[in-house]
Amino acid sequence: MTIFNISLSDSMQTFVDEQAKQKGYNTAIEYIHYLIRQEQEREEQKRLETMLLGGLDSGEPIEISEQWWDSKREGFRQLLSQIK
Repeated sequence: MTIFNISLSDSMQTFVDEQAKQKGYNTAIEYIHYLIRQEQEREEQKRLETMLLGGLDSGEPIEISEQWWDSKREGFRQLLSQIK
């Protein structure tokens, strides 16, 4: 684990302490960890959305039907039979 020291103005420290207390955290550090995790999750969500949009724009659309699924299942069965 890395130790990361930051300096806060008195008003910012008061704000962080109050927020931690209001949100039920035992320490300001727990609250700051929570904020960082939230930001990590937001970034991951943006990354996922970008990938999904890229997938939607990656080619001609296909209609997913029961026949399409049957074809995929059969292809998978054939692939498995080659492995055995």
